[in-house]
Amino acid sequence: LHRLGARRRKEGEAVALRVEGQLRADRGRFVREALARGIEMHRRPARACDRPIGLGAIFEMVDVAHLQPHRRLAVPAVRLALEEVAEEAFLDLHAVVGIEVRPVLEAVQLQPLPGRSGAHEALGIAAQVQALPAPVPGRQERHDDAVPGGGAHAVIVVVERMRDAGAVMLGKTNVPELGAGSQTTNALFGPTRNPYDPALTPGGSSGGAAVALATGMAALADGSDMGGSLRNPASFCNVFGLRPTPGRVPNLPAADAWFDLSVVGPMGRCAADAALLLGATAGAHPADPLTVREDAAAFLDPLDRDFTGVRVAWGGPLGLPFDAAVLGAFDAARPGVESLRVALTPAEPDVRGADEVFRVLRGWHLASTVGDLVERGGDAVAEVLRGNVAYGRTVTAEQLARAQQRRSSLLVAAAEFFTEHEFLVMPVSQVLPFDAELLWPREVGGEAMADYLGWMRSAYVISVLRVPAASVPCGFTTGGLPVGLQVVGRPGDDLGVLQLSHALEQVFRAGDRHPDIAALSAAQ
Repeated sequence: LHRLGARRRKEGEAVALRVEGQLRADRGRFVREALARGIEMHRRPARACDRPIGLGAIFEMVDVAHLQPHRRLAVPAVRLALEEVAEEAFLDLHAVVGIEVRPVLEAVQLQPLPGRSGAHEALGIAAQVQALPAPVPGRQERHDDAVPGGGAHAVIVVVERMRDAGAVMLGKTNVPELGAGSQTTNALFGPTRNPYDPALTPGGSSGGAAVALATGMAALADGSDMGGSLRNPASFCNVFGLRPTPGRVPNLPAADAWFDLSVVGPMGRCAADAALLLGATAGAHPADPLTVREDAAAFLDPLDRDFTGVRVAWGGPLGLPFDAAVLGAFDAARPGVESLRVALTPAEPDVRGADEVFRVLRGWHLASTVGDLVERGGDAVAEVLRGNVAYGRTVTAEQLARAQQRRSSLLVAAAEFFTEHEFLVMPVSQVLPFDAELLWPREVGGEAMADYLGWMRSAYVISVLRVPAASVPCGFTTGGLPVGLQVVGRPGDDLGVLQLSHALEQVFRAGDRHPDIAALSAAQ
């Protein structure tokens, strides 16, 4: 709770002491009750180390062995390590920027919450969210009124569904200003840092969520993705992120519910964890005109699948520049994909014109939804945001119509492509994690970038196609930086993407390589 900002607040320290005392008293009672009930639990270790560390240290995920096959229940298991909360190695990463005390106190009472739909058991797991609109105590957040449907009091559907499923919301993770961009930094909290090299960025906009997962601060996290904001941070931080089919998870409240480039989706340490969260948050909503009317229970089943003979396209650079190290890691992943005995053939979807489509639709959307807010903020608002809005103000009806028509042609071409191929695999990001103090790389693969969107094209041209896409950890560079493989599926086949991602995780085992927590601590 304290030391999240540049200075402590006395009332924050007092609350932290009260919380610590309450948790110490409740921990013993929890352990005694668990043993008395005869619950056989086994530890699910955090990715970062052999125990949870940091702001999520009081929770870990445990399985209840006596449940029926293919049913999983995770209950909150209290593990006191509050002395780690103030550890500079984690606070300096700036991943988590706000803590909710009441849910923590309620969770230790060990009262599992009923599932939202009855299709699954209570989640009861520690989660970090970036969607909570409530201000961080002691901080003045600039854009509370930017949240549609009630500002700081808005009900975020994905958060509501997570809570209904029993997830324990530990707090808020850092994002760029208004969630725009794929570098997590803002004037309020500064840059979030990559746990594999704190000098570098974790990507964005879900960078805080990715770092919280990679370091064991949380078991699950939500994220959003317009141009790669779920996939780039997952690739940079060696975790899993899924951009679902638009409408799979209600993106509400929304100023423009018809805008489908931006989606919300799950992040986890592996595909199975993300599937668990997707099972809790997916499903139809009457206020979402894009809603997918399919039962989400399928995401709670095991992801094991035989991929023998499944047609998979081995994608190339799509005519885009890439860092040589990224392409090297991609080529090194090919034997792993082939080991699944898939029918792998070189092929790429038609994405000609997708860059213009994305830029026009994105610029128009930002100008029409947050343009007035950004312009009122003036120079206090990030320059890239002001530039995006300024561009969006110039978009004409003719440009908008042309972009929609070109996108319609791309969707037809994508449908034909995915008739021939069930999946596409390609790199997630065109670059490796870059300097955390740099807003965007000025050059990629020897080609100058005209603006801060240029290095994200390998992710956002896929967004234009309305298909599910995931980032799966596939390996590391010789310099020790993680690289993700982008798994793209047929429209609506989110389950297939999760299944192939799960199979690839068993082959690559890249997720077994954790950030060096001891080195981070020593450096601080």
